[in-house]
Amino acid sequence: MIGTTPVQRNRHAPRRRTHNRRQGAVPPVWRGNLVAVLAAASATLCACSAPETAQLPAEWHPALSSFAETVAADVESDSVAGITVALARDGEVLWSEAFGWADPEAGIPAARETIYRTGSISKSFTAVLLAILIDDGTVSLEQTLESLVPEIAELRERPPGADPVLRQVASHTAGFGREPGLPGAATGPIEAWTERILESIPTTRYLTPPGTEYSYSNIGFGILGFAMERAAGEPFMDQVEARIFEPLEMESSTFIVGDALRPMLSKGHANNAEGDVNTERPAQEHLGRGYKVPNGGVYSTVDDLAAFAAGVMGRGGASLLSDEVRAAVLSVQTPEDPESGYGLGFSITTLDGRVFAGHGGSVAGYTAHLLFEPATGLTAVLLRNYNRGRTNLGRAARELLAGLPVG
Repeated sequence: MIGTTPVQRNRHAPRRRTHNRRQGAVPPVWRGNLVAVLAAASATLCACSAPETAQLPAEWHPALSSFAETVAADVESDSVAGITVALARDGEVLWSEAFGWADPEAGIPAARETIYRTGSISKSFTAVLLAILIDDGTVSLEQTLESLVPEIAELRERPPGADPVLRQVASHTAGFGREPGLPGAATGPIEAWTERILESIPTTRYLTPPGTEYSYSNIGFGILGFAMERAAGEPFMDQVEARIFEPLEMESSTFIVGDALRPMLSKGHANNAEGDVNTERPAQEHLGRGYKVPNGGVYSTVDDLAAFAAGVMGRGGASLLSDEVRAAVLSVQTPEDPESGYGLGFSITTLDGRVFAGHGGSVAGYTAHLLFEPATGLTAVLLRNYNRGRTNLGRAARELLAGLPVG
C-alpha cells in the first residue's frame, strides 16, 4: 500500500470556462500539515474576486467548509490518491477543491483540471444522445430495439412475446441481465467495441419480461449505444463528441485520451479492503474496455460534467434537449416507486420534496458521482482516482446539495 503522506489540498476560486484547458499547467498547491490547511478553509472560501464571491451565498460557506474538511480528512486517512470536487449552478463552477494526488508516485497533485474516468456516468451520455436523436426524429422512445439491432433475436431465455423498446433499454427495464456471458467481453481495444457487442449478444440472457421491473444492465446500455450508431449511420463516439462535448465546450472530455489531454489524466488505483493497490489494471484499461464504451468509456473533469448537467437541465449555456424530451429523461421510468427510481440514463431521487438527478460510476481505479437539481440548477461533482475510500461519493453529493439553503 502507498505510504501515508500529508494530504495535498488544491484550492481554486470560481472562474469562467475557458478554451485552453487542454494545455493548462498544473495550478498552485497548498502544501503543509493537515491542521494548518483545514484552519484556512473558511477564509479561503471568501478569497475569490468580489463579482464571483457574490455568486456564492454567504450562508453556504459553513456547509462547504465542513464538506471540504470531511473530504480532506477522508483522503488523508485513505492515503491512496486523490479527489476533485466541485459545486456548480447552471453550469458555472462556483467552488472547487482538489485533495490528494493525481499521481502520488510522480508527486503530481490532484487539481481542478485533473481528468478522471467517469465509469457508468457514461450511461447518462448515451441516454442523452438517444434523447437528441429523438428530438431529431431519427428514433422514438417506443421504437423497438430489434428494429435497429435485429441480432437481439439471439438473446437467451427470451420471454414469450418479449420485444423491448428503446425507452425500456434506456431505463434498465428491458429485462436484460447485467453482463453478457462472453469470456473477455470487457477486454480488448476500444476500436473493436462494436465487435464485442455483437459477440456478446448471443451470450446475454433475459432476467425478466420487458417493462416489469428495474434490472440494471451494463450490456443493455452497450447495445443501446450500438443501436444509436446504426440509427444515425455515424460512429457512436463521434456522435457524442459532436452532439454533446462540442456544443457544451467540454474540451477535456473524451473516449480516447490523446497527447493533448494526457498530462491532465490521473493515475488510477484499484485498491481493496486489505490495502493492496493495483495500478496495472487501470493503466491497461486506458487501451480498451471491450464492449464497455457506451456504458463506461467517458473521461471528464468536474467543470465538463457541470456543463453536461446544465445542458441536460436546459439551464445556463447550450441546451441539449427539447422540454418534452427533457421531461422524459428526468422522469422516473421504473415501476417500483413513482418518486425515486431510474429515468432515461439518470437516477432520480426525491428528498424532502426536492428532486435530484444524477449517476455514479466505478471502474478499475476510479469512482465518480454527478448529482444535480433541475429546479435550482445546482450540481455537485466528485471524481476520485481510487476505488475504496471513506468518502461515499453519492451520499456526499446528496448531503452537500440537500444541505444548501435555497430560496
